[in-house]
Amino acid sequence: MRRARFILHTILCLLLLSCSQPERQPQEALVLTDDLGRELTLQKKPERVFAFASSMTEMLYAVLDTSTIIARTPTDDYPEAVYRKPLVSNYPVDYEQVLVLKPDLIFTVEGITPLEVAERLQQLGVPVYYQKYRTVEDIFTGIEDIGRIMGREQQSRQLTDSLRQEVASIKARHQKDEPQRVLAITWSDPIYVYGQNTIFTDKLRILGAENAVQEVFEQPYPALTREYVLKLNPDVLLGGTKEELEERFFSLYPELRRIKAYQHNRLYKPDDNLMSRPSPRVVESLRELEGFLYP
Repeated sequence: MRRARFILHTILCLLLLSCSQPERQPQEALVLTDDLGRELTLQKKPERVFAFASSMTEMLYAVLDTSTIIARTPTDDYPEAVYRKPLVSNYPVDYEQVLVLKPDLIFTVEGITPLEVAERLQQLGVPVYYQKYRTVEDIFTGIEDIGRIMGREQQSRQLTDSLRQEVASIKARHQKDEPQRVLAITWSDPIYVYGQNTIFTDKLRILGAENAVQEVFEQPYPALTREYVLKLNPDVLLGGTKEELEERFFSLYPELRRIKAYQHNRLYKPDDNLMSRPSPRVVESLRELEGFLYP
């Protein structure tokens, strides 16, 4: 009888204890709309993320607690801490490794990850969030976007406020300068260049200069003929040192030695990562370009 009373007493205590515990409220689903207008539904605020674009990896490290960044891709090389993360292929995508890593969300950039890849990952339960950039300001709003999604609004805002102040200071120095016409090449044969519809154009605007390519092509990095480059006749040519350009560019197109940039020895080699990545280091890129334009 005593044993029966003891068991009954224990059961009543457990029932009372369970009733006194507050019910756990399920986390509300997080609905996101990315820069391509794609709607994503996450079951909770993401805690395990990484990026398929090196520029966005830099953004994540600038804003997030690094413990939430769970992987890197082969092109990620900044900051140094990225090398401590597991490597996963983003081209072609190693779907098996992605699933092993169990990310809550993957960030990427328009033009880097094909939409069919994002759709495949979505089917596997891994949402992919796209950003796109046309101006320097778009980079800052992208950083703030990451902060909002990841619950790091204060950190992202502090960073973008600082970057905006630096950009404003650089811009103020060059608003009365005579615009220099700048051509930046990305490949020599054929001649691919930074087109009008790239962030490079906005960087030049901030620096009181302009992209020599005024026509808007369908592709952001169009291929140009030598005749077209002669017609542009840029004041400044970016793409390599004079020695490098002589070897791999002007040797192919000797008539282009007539352009102003060559005649006045205005040939410069920018840091490729700073030029090509829409990342928090955009101010470093502006300073580098400023040094070329106003030596």
